Amino acid sequence: MNFALILFVLVVVTGIAWVADKLVFEKQRRLAAQSALAEFDARQAELQRYGQSDLDHSRSRLAEEKLRQPWWLEYSASFFPVILAVFVLRSFVVEPFKIPSGSMIPTLLIGDFILVNKYDYGIRLPVINKKVLDIGEPQRGDVMVFRYPKDESLDYIKRVIGVPGDVVSYQDKRLTINGKPAEYAPLPDYLDEERLAYSKHFREKLPAGPDHGILNDPDRPAYVSGADPDFPFHENCTYNQQGLTCKVPPGHYFVMGDNRDNSLDSRYWGFVPDRNIVGKAFLIWMNLGNFGRIGSFK
Repeated sequence: MNFALILFVLVVVTGIAWVADKLVFEKQRRLAAQSALAEFDARQAELQRYGQSDLDHSRSRLAEEKLRQPWWLEYSASFFPVILAVFVLRSFVVEPFKIPSGSMIPTLLIGDFILVNKYDYGIRLPVINKKVLDIGEPQRGDVMVFRYPKDESLDYIKRVIGVPGDVVSYQDKRLTINGKPAEYAPLPDYLDEERLAYSKHFREKLPAGPDHGILNDPDRPAYVSGADPDFPFHENCTYNQQGLTCKVPPGHYFVMGDNRDNSLDSRYWGFVPDRNIVGKAFLIWMNLGNFGRIGSFK
């Protein structure tokens, strides 16, 4: 389900109701109220001639009744400012996501609620995701949310490893970018509580990029098994028993999960085109099972 499209439709529908109320319906209600009050005042004047008491309370109740919006207009028009604010915030500033899988462990865990910056990589039109203002580009080491190239109804999150023009080599579970090897520092083994298994834990420092934690499963082979042979620019990649080497085409990015042996990423389905980019993840704002997770991450 395309939530952005649903939100856009709600903005349009409630916005039409709000504008129609301001330009048409509100004026009609005011005219009706003025007419009813004039009639009421004439009737009261007639009653006073015979010594009847004034009914100011009844007059105010009549005015309130005539000015009241019908229920369908009250709900639709009153919700418009709230829906518009959510739409603008979600489309151009930040968007919330929940991590559904363990492909980014140890950086992000299943159940983390994250915020994604929507403007660092340029301003894009909502729904169609077309860039209209170029502000910046993804950098090596960024944690990026994007539309999965094989099914754009799905949002994926991975780490940017290669930018356009880079030659990315992943051999024997070690990265080399443009001929420069990444640096690795061993850390204590990591216990994956979902799988109840230990993984080798390293601090990886990308060439011209930040450092971050990664996991490797010593029981998994280095070669890539089950890669799609038909993804766009597949000819830019060479596979062997030790891994693969790819040259990132213009306007595309090579991404990988930090949980290297448990991540479906560019090694298997190819490059992420710029048009599929959603934004840059930068903050864990909630984890219902572990409040200590809240905060920024690399």
